[in-house]
Amino acid sequence: MATFAKPENALKRAEELITVGQKQEALQALHDLITSRRYRAWQKTLERIMFKYVELCVDMRRGRFAKDGLIQYRIVCQQVNINSLEEVIKHFMHLATERAELARNQAQALEEALDVEDLEADKRPEDLMLSYVSGEKGKDRSDRELVTPWFKFLWETYRTVLEILRNNSRLEALYAMTAHRAFQFCKQYKRTTEFRRLCEIIRNHLANLNKYRDQRDRPDLSAPESLQLYLDTRFEQLKVATELGLWQEAFRSIEDIYGLMCMVKKTPKASLMVVYYGKLTEIFWMSSNHLYHAYAWLKLFSLQKSFNKNLSQKDLQLIASSVVLAALSVPPYDQSYGASHLELENEKERSLRVANLIGFEVEPKAENRVALSRSSLLSELVSKGVMSCVTQEVKDLYHVLENEFLPLDLALKVQPVLSKISKLGGKLSSVSSVPEVQLSQYVPALEKLATLRLLQQVSQVYQTIQIDNISKMIPFFDFTVIEKISVDAVRRNFLAIKVDHMKGAVFFGKQSIEAEGLRDHLSLLAESLSKARTMIYPPAKKAAKLGEALSNLAEIVEKEHKRLLARKSIIEKRKEEQERLLLEMERVEETKRRELQKMTEEAEQKRIAAEYEQRRNQRILKEIEDRELEEAQALLHEAEKRSKRKKKPVLEGVIMELALNEQLRERQEMEKKLLKFAKTMDHLERAKREEAAPLIESAFKQRLAEEAALHEREQQQEIELSRQRHAGDLEEKRRLGRMLENKRILQEKVVSSREAEFTRMKRERQERISQIIQSRKQEREARRKMIFFLRSEEERQKRLQEEEEARKREEAERRKKEEAERQAKLDEIAEKQRRRMLELEEKEKREREEILRRSTAVLSKPAEPPTLGRPAELGGAAPIPAAAATAPTPGPGKYVPRHLRAKMDGAGQAPPPETDKWGGGSKPDDRPSWRDERKPSPFGSGSRTSWPASRR
Repeated sequence: MATFAKPENALKRAEELITVGQKQEALQALHDLITSRRYRAWQKTLERIMFKYVELCVDMRRGRFAKDGLIQYRIVCQQVNINSLEEVIKHFMHLATERAELARNQAQALEEALDVEDLEADKRPEDLMLSYVSGEKGKDRSDRELVTPWFKFLWETYRTVLEILRNNSRLEALYAMTAHRAFQFCKQYKRTTEFRRLCEIIRNHLANLNKYRDQRDRPDLSAPESLQLYLDTRFEQLKVATELGLWQEAFRSIEDIYGLMCMVKKTPKASLMVVYYGKLTEIFWMSSNHLYHAYAWLKLFSLQKSFNKNLSQKDLQLIASSVVLAALSVPPYDQSYGASHLELENEKERSLRVANLIGFEVEPKAENRVALSRSSLLSELVSKGVMSCVTQEVKDLYHVLENEFLPLDLALKVQPVLSKISKLGGKLSSVSSVPEVQLSQYVPALEKLATLRLLQQVSQVYQTIQIDNISKMIPFFDFTVIEKISVDAVRRNFLAIKVDHMKGAVFFGKQSIEAEGLRDHLSLLAESLSKARTMIYPPAKKAAKLGEALSNLAEIVEKEHKRLLARKSIIEKRKEEQERLLLEMERVEETKRRELQKMTEEAEQKRIAAEYEQRRNQRILKEIEDRELEEAQALLHEAEKRSKRKKKPVLEGVIMELALNEQLRERQEMEKKLLKFAKTMDHLERAKREEAAPLIESAFKQRLAEEAALHEREQQQEIELSRQRHAGDLEEKRRLGRMLENKRILQEKVVSSREAEFTRMKRERQERISQIIQSRKQEREARRKMIFFLRSEEERQKRLQEEEEARKREEAERRKKEEAERQAKLDEIAEKQRRRMLELEEKEKREREEILRRSTAVLSKPAEPPTLGRPAELGGAAPIPAAAATAPTPGPGKYVPRHLRAKMDGAGQAPPPETDKWGGGSKPDDRPSWRDERKPSPFGSGSRTSWPASRR
């Protein structure tokens, strides 16, 4: 990496390398200079270096180098001179566009040169194989190799510039201009893939702008200028999308514009909204969504009528006619009929979303499932006076299709009107967003509507009609097309039609009994049948004697009383439960309300704190700016005093720029002074050293001679001192030699005494260690015996516990087995008793039927004299008195009240008692149950339930 003392040197070096043809080395040298941390202060030389740098990048098609250099230059220029960055970027785009245009002009086959699906994709393997196999050579291949790389580089240039300028509030106009030029590039060369990517890039930039709101140089969308630039960019995106035929991307652009409007809570100008709704009409028409298309036309008509002062009567008439025809083109049935719950919810959300885009406020409630509908649209056309502005042909068509009932002539009357309408239309002179209106585009939908209306009206008059007659009545379509239209209408529950091709007829009818036309008929039929039945069978007169007519009145009254009491208690319980639920709901609502209030208060406190913090930050920033402004003014004032120039009036907006320029100039002057002073000091220091050199040399030699004499003198003194110390040491040795014998005797005495003491201490230590070992052995032996005893005891206890548990388990199993055997015996006895009772009930049933059959046979022969004296056992019937004949006879098994039993006993002889299996004489109704056989009645001998005679 080369380093330069000054930026001018790097520029000069790059020009020299370019002259000798080494452009790559020149580019690398400039790149190292730009990305170096050494040159972070802006100066004019850096701007010239950047111009040369981008020229090299464009010449060599090095987009990555250009992006890195522009990012570094943006850091340098952001706070000092942002206009320099703007000029460099404009020069960069101009060079890239110029080279791409030059390459395009050189190529003669533009369609083949641009026949690439994706400018960012590399060559596909199949393309390479095809080129080798087919042997493509000559001009076609040269055009592809010449033009396509330059267009790739131009596209990369646009992306790079947009990425650099995406969050720079000072270069919003340049960002918008770059986006417009990129849109025009995609439009001019039909680049649909690049256009989609460009839209996504701009959309992500806006999303990141809203996500990271604490950036320093972030654009402020609440400012009118910024909002207008962003809206102009989105409207240009919408126009290019519609011209390229990318309708899905156009709808996303519409959503982007709506999101911007919601973000800043401000409606754009009427001229932009006219473009907005004009493009919406095209989008909805291409998506075959006639309802939303009609609503968009209605909003466009309202805007043109309210804000366009230059709107002529002819243009207004054409727009109003388009609105009405678009509304009539909407199918008259519900498109969502028969859909699933999920599809209905999705359609509801989609309708609400589109309603917001069109500009209609709709409450998202469950009952408003259809936010926008055909009926509401037609009512709005009448209420807003649209029908008064349309042509006469459109009025006639609307009247025929919506108001008249012509089951046979409807299509024949509509056909000439549609022929006239198809010729209407033309260019609009005063509506820029909708340059041309052709009413003929609505004719197929209106023919379909006329067919549906005719079939609907014919179904109300006829039940069957020939296919040939329908084909004659509908001249628009063949019968196959009519059949398809009918199938769609039947599927949407608009018509009920059956087509029989074998008979050549069409049958009309209703699909269900809940149809609209059958409700009144069924109710009238029911009323008529009720009246006829009353006339044929008049109600019978009431019985004279209430007691005779209602023999079981007391029982009924008692049951009804109990039922009413039970119903009253149920109602009371329901009321209490409802009150409890209401209290619970009120408590839950109160809790929710308090939580919501608490959340609201917390949110309000957070908002107030955020506003306070924002105001404090703004105040601090304002103070900093004011302080900087004051310092800049003071600096300018000092500069004017030094230069003794006349003070000129300066705007406040350029004070900072002038102050920065003044600081830069002073810094440069100070650097020049320092360089001059450094040069002067360098010369002075060199002269001083030249004069001092011989003096230093002579002083050094003199110092060497003095140090040599001093060294010789010190050596002699050291030798003399060493001789004197040696003589003294010899004398000391002779004096101490006389004490050696005494020293040896004392040493032997001390050593012997210490050896005896060591032996004694060693013996004592051995004895102490042996005692400790013996005691620890005894302790370990006692511990082992204790552990063995405890383990043996635990094992014994565990064995006893296991034996006890085994015994308990065996006892439980034995009891369970005995209980199961006893239960099996009880079940067997119960089953036998149940079979016995079933046999008894079957036998009693047969006997009751026999008695009833005999009594019926006797009553059916009144003229035959009764047989007297016949025993009851032989089946003869006793004579029946007249009073007994008139009295109601209770049926078998029917309960008789106590106050009527005496009357029945006195009126006639009761049936003979039957002998049951147990030998008792009780009636069949009084037979004992199997429960009565097992235990006596708890109420004593006076109870109805008694034991059988065989057991008593």
